Amino acid sequence: MLTARDVMTHDVETVEPDDEVGDVLTRLGKAQFNGFPVVDSERGDLVGIVTQGDLVRLFKKTDRAFWIPVGLPPFLETVTYSVDVSGDDFDVDVDRPISEVMTTDVVTVAPDDDLDRLLELLSGEINRLPVLDGDTLVGIVTREDLIRAVRDERAEA
Repeated sequence: MLTARDVMTHDVETVEPDDEVGDVLTRLGKAQFNGFPVVDSERGDLVGIVTQGDLVRLFKKTDRAFWIPVGLPPFLETVTYSVDVSGDDFDVDVDRPISEVMTTDVVTVAPDDDLDRLLELLSGEINRLPVLDGDTLVGIVTREDLIRAVRDERAEA
């Protein structure tokens, strides 16, 4: 049976809690993936994870908009338009630390966790699983890693 150790990416790109949001956005824009584990390099501990979703939420302006439902005959359903009433541009502070926007409740797995556990966790809203050996980050398993491993295992059978 495949384990996290068998399918994980070993060379994990990470960011640190004090890295600035703007720097992480730049790195993420150049990356072939959509999130970074956040590791405190002094302690070597995984302290969070930051994803595209965490960063995109910084740019949502829903609290400064109101919604207007519009319906004109002969249409049976209305169409809702959002109108920004602030007149401001985005006011995202990209100089603040990533620790202010990262997710701290990180779901992790151990190197010996089996395929069923990985499938269970990655079949929901989670897209990546940091692999910890004790408190040390040793790899990461993404949905893509898991799909590729299952494909390769079936091809060998």
